[in-house]
This record gives sequence, C-alpha cells and structure tokens, in this order.
Amino acid sequence: MKRESVLRNQIDDVPLSTLLAGTIVGVYLLVIAGATASIADAAATCSTWPACQPPSVESPALAVAWGHRVLAATVGVAVLVSAIVGFRRVSDRRVRAALAVAVVLFPVQVGLGAVVTVTGAAGISPAVHLGVAMSIFGSLVLALAWHLETMYGDPTEEPDSGVTTQPEPVETAVDDEQPSTRRDRGPAGDILATLQAYFRLTKPRLMWLLCLVASAGMALAAGPALTVETILATLSGGVLAIGASGTFNHVLERDVDKRMQRTSDRPVVTDRIPIRNAVAFGLVLSALSLAIFATVNLLAAALGLSAILFYSVVYTLLLKPNTVQNTVIGGFAGALPALIGWVAVTGTFGVPGLALAGIVFLWTPAHFYNLALAYQDDYARGGFPMMPVVRGETVTRKHILLYLGATLLAASGLATLGNLGVLYGATVSIVGAIFLWAVLVLHRERTTDAAFRAFHASNAFLGALLVAVVIDAMAV
Repeated sequence: MKRESVLRNQIDDVPLSTLLAGTIVGVYLLVIAGATASIADAAATCSTWPACQPPSVESPALAVAWGHRVLAATVGVAVLVSAIVGFRRVSDRRVRAALAVAVVLFPVQVGLGAVVTVTGAAGISPAVHLGVAMSIFGSLVLALAWHLETMYGDPTEEPDSGVTTQPEPVETAVDDEQPSTRRDRGPAGDILATLQAYFRLTKPRLMWLLCLVASAGMALAAGPALTVETILATLSGGVLAIGASGTFNHVLERDVDKRMQRTSDRPVVTDRIPIRNAVAFGLVLSALSLAIFATVNLLAAALGLSAILFYSVVYTLLLKPNTVQNTVIGGFAGALPALIGWVAVTGTFGVPGLALAGIVFLWTPAHFYNLALAYQDDYARGGFPMMPVVRGETVTRKHILLYLGATLLAASGLATLGNLGVLYGATVSIVGAIFLWAVLVLHRERTTDAAFRAFHASNAFLGALLVAVVIDAMAV
C-alpha cells in the first residue's frame, strides 16, 4: 500500500501536459511501427496472440514483433494513467471526452491487432487496425491541445477583429547605404553588392527545403532507378521557379515591406534594384524555369508555372492581405514541389506523391505560425491578418499543435503508401517528438525565443523526414 501511495504521488507530481505528450509519442510509435512494411513482415513470424515463440538471434523479425507488443502494452498503461489523471485534475468536458475516446478505443485496437495477427488479415483489413490507432492518437492530441488552451491561455487576451487598414508607419531609410560607403567600395564592390541584391530577391533560404521536397518526390517515384539527368533538370527548374516567385513577391509587397522592420531593407524597398529591373529578372527566371521543366515533361512545366502564379498572385495578392487562413491555403505553394518531383519521373500524378504533398501542406501552418507569433507586431504594422494578430496567441498556439498532430498522422500514412522502412519510421518518431516538445515548451513559456525554437524544430522535422524518405526510397 505504501509503495502504491508513493507511485500515486509521483504521478500526481507530473504535469498532465507532460504525461499526455509522452503518451502521444508512445501511441505515435505504435502508429508508425504498424504503418511500416518491416512491422508487417515481423507480424508474420509471430502469428499467435498474445505471445509466440521467444525471440532469438536467428530471427530479428521475431524480436521486432515482440518489441511491438511490449510497446503496445506499455502505451496502453500510459493511456489509462493519462485518462485517470486527466479526469482527476481537469473539469474541461472536451478534454475528458477526448481521453474517454482514447481509453475506449485502445482495447478495441488491441483486439483488432490480435485478429490481424492470428488470421493473417483474413478477418479484418490492417487499414482498419491502423485507422483506429490514428483515431487514438488524434484523440490524445485534441485532449492535449484543449488542456494547454485552458492552462496557458490568457483570459485577458483580446485579439483584433480585423487588421487596421492604416498601420502606423515605421521609420526606415530608403537606402541604408551612405554615398561615401559606395564610393569607398569601388566598381568591383558595387557589382558584388548588386549581385548579392539580386540573389536576395530569389529568397534563397526557401530553396534548400523546397528542393529537398522535390527530391523526396522524385525518390518516391523512381527509387534506385532515379537518373542524374532527371535530378539536375528538375532541381534546376525548381530553383529558378522559386527565384522567380520570390522576386515577384518582393516587387508586389514593396510598399508593405517599408512598414515592416523585418523586411524594410529588401533590395526593391531600398532602391538597390529598380522595380523594372526586378520584374524583368523575375520574367527571365520564369522563362528559364519553364523551358527546363519542359525538357522533363509538359506536366512538370505546367506545375512549375502554377507554383509561380500561385505564390506570386494567389498567395501574395489575394490570400496574404485578405484572410486569416492565408498560411493554411498558402501551404499549397510549398506542397507543389512534391508533385513536381513525382511528375518529373512518372509524367502523371500518383498517390504517394500526393501524400508527400499533403504532409508539406499540413506542416506549413505548424511551421509558419511560430514565425507569425515571433513577428506578430511586425505583421500588424504591415496590415497582414495573420493568425496571432486576428485570433490571438492562444488560438495560434493551439493550431500549431493541431496541425502538428495532423502532419504526424499524414507522415505515418506515407510510410505505408511509399513502402518506407525502419529508417523513415525511426526518424519521423524522433524528430516528431522533438517538435512536439518544442511546441509544448512554447505553450508554457509563451515567449518569442520559444516561438523561434519551435520554428527551428519544425524545419529540422521536415528536413529530417525528407532525407529519410530519399534514403529509404533509394535503398536497393
């Protein structure tokens, strides 16, 4: 009795948010494990339930199957403990309902797993088994999001109903370089500075990640058969398309950029590059991009043109200044490189390519809302209806967590659709847990530094996921 009392006190000392986050990670490990082909193969070696022959060195798959069942038992205890603690500490009906759903579904999930194992999926589809696991994961994510909203929401926060149409101007120099500096630099220095300014127009920080997205799309489509010619042509066209989109964005947002501290030194704003030259530069990049994409196939060229037009016109002119959902819908621009990569190889659309694009689409709000939190005052000055400006910080933090949960579920689905293996599953689980922890810290600290840490964690998550896709897909 004394030992049980000590254990109960130790559990009570753990914050419910930490307990839920740990349980979510455990459930996700089960989801991703069940979604990978390696676990399906392992299950075939252990066809009795709840136990089978002991694991041995001669049968690694058997050891994996045992590990999966031990993990399921452990996670089941964690789900039950989380629900008990949640019901004891929380009065929010939403949190309690979500926890109740998870507790009810978990034994159902175990039963389905037993049927799949014993019958070899003859009695029930493994997809149903995976779907129930995803439902448990989603219920726990909702419970955590609602609990954090209650615990760390600011009751005095009063988000704007809209964005002021005439934000206060921010003092900014039209050209931040003094004439004397330019004279001292000399002709060679001027040429170098101009080249650097044109390079800035292309938004090079976006290129590495979007090129990695396209690379993952190509690797999923071709596997080890992917050719160097396809890689070079697709990535070259992609880099030019990204550069063109960034250039047009600089031109179209130049008046707003003057009011924002973060963007007030951009080349078009400071007149380092005249508007006419910037437009011409963007058109040249667009033409070169489409010409290169056309050497791959016409559908890739059409998607490249769609990417340029969507980011430059639909996102920059229509979505960003007019709707709080600009980041969500704008995620389509970041998802297009995945489709371009797939189409470059196959010449048509495919489910795995669409699934990869879906991951990037869902990841975008979980990623960019952190930056919106860090720069919300700047976005307010610019007149942009970003989520924290219009709905407030509490709602924004909640949406970051919800979109992260959706992203993780989409990533587990790609494991099955793309026939990816252990490396992908392990990578997504580890970096997903790191991203989740950064978001949890963001809720607790509610600081600009925490927002930046979550932002960098989101970059690391997608980058690691994409590299794992490429390695797993290219493995012979």
